[in-house]
Amino acid sequence: MKYSNRWILVLFALAAMGLLAACGRVEAETAKVEPAKIEPTGDEGFNKVTLTEKAAQRLGIATETVGQMGQGTTVPYAALVYGLNGETWVYVSPSPLTYVRQTVTVDHIEDGMVVLADGPAVGAEVVTVAVAELYGADTGVGK
Repeated sequence: MKYSNRWILVLFALAAMGLLAACGRVEAETAKVEPAKIEPTGDEGFNKVTLTEKAAQRLGIATETVGQMGQGTTVPYAALVYGLNGETWVYVSPSPLTYVRQTVTVDHIEDGMVVLADGPAVGAEVVTVAVAELYGADTGVGK
């Protein structure tokens, strides 16, 4: 079978148009999804950080339950965040993939546990892994 040069050019042009159209669809289908949504809580100027499931998995977020020791509540030392002026916080997880910074008052530290004079209630979940990453997302560090 013999084709004229004109038909070969027409077929080539149609194939190129199909490839370009496919590229446009791929770009539209891969719209960027932000890994974290940051919303002000109105409480002490803190934010609510809501992660996508994929972001939480990548960070390896882990939580532990607030316990009790004597008159105080306890959290693992890994949950504690120190501010530049000595203030202390933990990130509480009120629902899956949602984290809110909460001010705490440290009574003392004993055997890897922080005994709090004031903080989240017994039974609350606090973040113990990827706390620094949450703080960065919360405060905009690195932007």
